[in-house]
Amino acid sequence: MAELLKGTSAADALTSELILRAEALKTNGLVPCLAILRVGNRADDLAYESGALKRCETVGIAVRQFILPADVSQNVLLQTIGEINRDAGIHGCLMFLPLPKHLDEKAACAALDPTKDIDGITPSSIAKLYSGSGIGFAPCTPQSCTELLNHFGITVSGKRVVVVGRSLVIGRPIALLLLTADGTVTICHSKTRDLQQITRTADIVIIAVGKAEAFGPEYFRPEQVVLDVGINWSEKKQKLVGDVDFDAVEPVVSAISPVPAGVGSLTAAVLCKHIIEAAENIGQQAG
Repeated sequence: MAELLKGTSAADALTSELILRAEALKTNGLVPCLAILRVGNRADDLAYESGALKRCETVGIAVRQFILPADVSQNVLLQTIGEINRDAGIHGCLMFLPLPKHLDEKAACAALDPTKDIDGITPSSIAKLYSGSGIGFAPCTPQSCTELLNHFGITVSGKRVVVVGRSLVIGRPIALLLLTADGTVTICHSKTRDLQQITRTADIVIIAVGKAEAFGPEYFRPEQVVLDVGINWSEKKQKLVGDVDFDAVEPVVSAISPVPAGVGSLTAAVLCKHIIEAAENIGQQAG
């Protein structure tokens, strides 16, 4: 049987560290604070928000919620972002994406102060991810992948890594983070030829395409590590499943992240890590 790479154990370990760092900040008179900016009431946003609120409470991070109606105007949205930017007591902002179609999402992301962008949505954060320098943080879900590998002692340096999925929010950022960690990275997508042969050559395979159980055992071989970033609802099974057919693949590979309780379970803890780091940066500047 494969080793199960459960995000819950990694999240708990990271949370224990963050509690101490939050207490140190408070000793110096600085209470780390997250702003949650949500437009509308999408079910997936509400679910993530609930998890983030619980994790922030555990760590000791204050939260301010800015909830706007789904039909909010661009002007009001930008005014709200400006309010968050100007508030020195707010150290990080989580703005849920995608925004409703009538809003200019690109302009909204660009309006956020990059020092408070804790989910990698501003141009500055994207530039830092590509260049390795500048202001901002990596998106939380991609970084959760690297945190999960680190927690289980799985080294990336020198390994062959295949990332299936090239989205700007998950696939490409994951590839860049792994490249920074000295992995030899190949990005595959829907137009990739001989995908099964390519994934089978890898030491580590990361799947992020958003197609329920689309990847069976024919894509994998023994001794591989598989991270499944997909979260899909299966009408047939009436439950959440990943992009990987877990029941069929788990007996083949050496380690695999389950869905749920895998990468997604770690995301809120990584969010908290970014808030703590943002607050620590403010504290260092003040010192």
